[in-house]
Amino acid sequence: MNFKDIHIGILIAQRVAESGLKTIRICNFLKCNEKEILEMYQSKSLDVEIILKWSKLLEYDFFRLYTQHLILYAPQLATHKALTTTKSELPAFRKNIYTKEVIDFILELIETGEKTKAQVIQEYSIPKTTLYKWIDKYKS
Repeated sequence: MNFKDIHIGILIAQRVAESGLKTIRICNFLKCNEKEILEMYQSKSLDVEIILKWSKLLEYDFFRLYTQHLILYAPQLATHKALTTTKSELPAFRKNIYTKEVIDFILELIETGEKTKAQVIQEYSIPKTTLYKWIDKYKS
């Protein structure tokens, strides 16, 4: 899975194919016609409300794909934390919780030689000790 370039329509179409859902059921649930469904499959991005409906219908959290993108490509900087002293009323989430998929993605980059350990540490802001723990724990 390429978390850098997310094409939500293709991923939804893939999940529909895996689940075997009938088009008529999808149309009824989303309150749209077959042409609109096919247009969604071709869309690189969709409205949040639509993605939420697809997530419920297909029992798959499509928002996680975007969360993984943020973890990998928009790491929080320590300096940014220090600059933001105002409290927000929005819920705060820890960005440093790596899922198994993200760990597998990172380790695959290293195993295939696409990136070195140093590049992974630099580009994704993964602590060196964390990366080496993953390598020890998840050796192929």
